[in-house]
Parts: sequence; structure tokens; C-alpha cells
Amino acid sequence: MGRYDHAAYVSLTMEFRCNLKCVHCMIEGTMDRLAPESDAHFEALLALNAREKRWIGLILTGSEITLRRDLPDLARRARASGFRHVRIQTHGMHLGQASYCRRLVEAGVDEFFVSVAGSDAATHDALTLVPGSFERALRGLETLDAMEGVATLTNTVVTERSYRLLPDLVDRLSHLRRLTQMEFWVYFPMSERDEKGLVPRHGDVLPYLREAVSRARAQGRAVEIKNFPECLLGDLGDALVNGQPELHIDPDFWTEFARNGFYQCVHRDVCASRECLGLNTAYIEKFGLEADLLKPIGRRWQRPSA
Repeated sequence: MGRYDHAAYVSLTMEFRCNLKCVHCMIEGTMDRLAPESDAHFEALLALNAREKRWIGLILTGSEITLRRDLPDLARRARASGFRHVRIQTHGMHLGQASYCRRLVEAGVDEFFVSVAGSDAATHDALTLVPGSFERALRGLETLDAMEGVATLTNTVVTERSYRLLPDLVDRLSHLRRLTQMEFWVYFPMSERDEKGLVPRHGDVLPYLREAVSRARAQGRAVEIKNFPECLLGDLGDALVNGQPELHIDPDFWTEFARNGFYQCVHRDVCASRECLGLNTAYIEKFGLEADLLKPIGRRWQRPSA
């Protein structure tokens, strides 16, 4: 179960450049043609929230939001309009500069959602394809850890190349006092096939994911898992949280996203889960329907036959 109420946050995609080359990037094929939300849309959303108080938190995101030089100004304007929290979603490389961390915090950013791809420099940098990216992100997390009023979160994409690293990753970050939540997003391609060979088999991921969740919770972290069958998690099923804040993004993104083909499962008609996304098309094309592995949770009520 997560620590944050997704319905209380709204997310704006304000940048579509990135200076990493992550092998698991979902939007690398569309990044060049997706348009960030306009400054006019940003101002309109601030005005809307000032009037109606729909959300307590604003998330500034993109391929890499810290590439915007005016990011501190965006945060200041958001806080001035009444948002109680401003979060950035980032790969964390620029946070390696302590002065930059201070600028963002002083401007009103109080939550930092940082992507951590691997459990150490070698594994992380092999996935981001940029040497030094792990050390810079870790240095940033440690800098933020010393600042009052700051909360950090981490996100790790779970792929064929990273799932074995999850328990060690949790341990590597165990010294961070302000790390409130760890999220594990099981990879899916925005296409019908796993052309990169990154989709892992759920049965292979499960023991490593369970161990990572157990270790994180033992350290006092909240945990969220995305895109994994709820029935496989057993007593850790409450960690599955597929909900997200309201996302403002170029509509062309959703056209590509729809290609994943979620909600496929042989037990869909009888399973009582309201959180599970089932299987996606690329997973089924690679591993099949996993009918013997997946089990329905409870049973939906069905009208008795006459």
C-alpha cells in the first residue's frame, strides 16, 4: 500500500528531452514528436486549482524535467498558487549538484521521485547507458536526505535485466532516512511485441520482488508495485497499486499506450480483483496466457441461471 493519495495529485508533462538512453525507455520512439504541455496550460491549471482546490500536490514530469532551466520558477509559481506539495519526477543526475538541490528546495520542491535502475553503479549505468549516472543520482538522494521538509521516492523499472537486482537495490538505499516510498514498475513495451527482450516472466520475477518488498517494508518504506498479477502476490497483494495521478500529456501518447493491450487474463470473467491489469499483448506473445500460473481472486457475483 502506498503512502500517497494519487487522487490528491495532478501530473503535468512539461519536457520531452532526456540526456539518458535507458534501455527500458517506453517513449523513445515517440519522444521527438510528443509536445510538452504549454506554459498557458500550466498557468490555467494553477488558476483552476487556486479556485477549486482539487489537488494538494503538483507533479512536474517529462522525459527529464530538470532539463528545463525554469524548473525552480515553475515550482515557485505552483506553490504561490496554493499547491501544498510540488514533486519532480527525475532520473536524478542533476541532483548530484548540491547547489541545484538547494535551489529546487528553496523554490518549493519538497518531493523528489527519482528513478534508480540498478543496485550499484555497474548495473545502473549499464541500463541508463550513461557512465556516472548512478553516483550522481545517489549523491543527490543523499544531499536531499540532509534537508528538512523533503521527502524522496524511488522508481525502478523491472525488466529481464533488472529483476534479480531488486533486493540488493533496497539494501543499497537503506541508509536514506527520507526515502518514504519505493515503487517497482514491471516493464511493458508500448507495442504488441517484446522487441528488446526486456519483458520478464512473472514467475521468475516473483521471488525477487517479494524479497524486495519485504526488505523495504522492514526498513519502514511504503511500497507500490505496478503491472503485476495480483493473484501471484498473495499476502503482499496490498502492494499492487496501479492507480496514478491525473496525467496531462500530449494525446498522441495515449494512442501509443493503447497498443499494450492490458486486461487480458483467462480468469477475467470470474476474478474479483479491481486493481490487477492482467496480462498485456507482448507478454502473452512471449509467454502465453499462463493459465496454470494465474488464479482468480475470490469470485465475482454472477446471476444464477433460471
